[in-house]
Amino acid sequence: MATAHSIPPRPKAVAAPRPAPDGTGAEPEFLTTEEAAALLRLSPRTLEKQRVLGGGPRFRKFGSRVVYARVDLLAYADSNTFGMTSDPGYAVRDSVR
Repeated sequence: MATAHSIPPRPKAVAAPRPAPDGTGAEPEFLTTEEAAALLRLSPRTLEKQRVLGGGPRFRKFGSRVVYARVDLLAYADSNTFGMTSDPGYAVRDSVR
């Protein structure tokens, strides 16, 4: 009697959420450029370019630090949702290249 052995799929590597600085385990409300880019799956350089040219998520400046609010990143992602390529606004460019 032959039995089929299957190899279980390899789990995808997922970065563990970073705990909040206060030790509560909650996700931070404000993210650095690198953290925001990881959340949106973009390059940090893309966010830097969008800050200059426009068309990216809203950001905040605390002194010389640039941070992104998690709610602004999620709102940006929601505003860039389309059902098909012929949807109004799909081909509109928000920034100058």
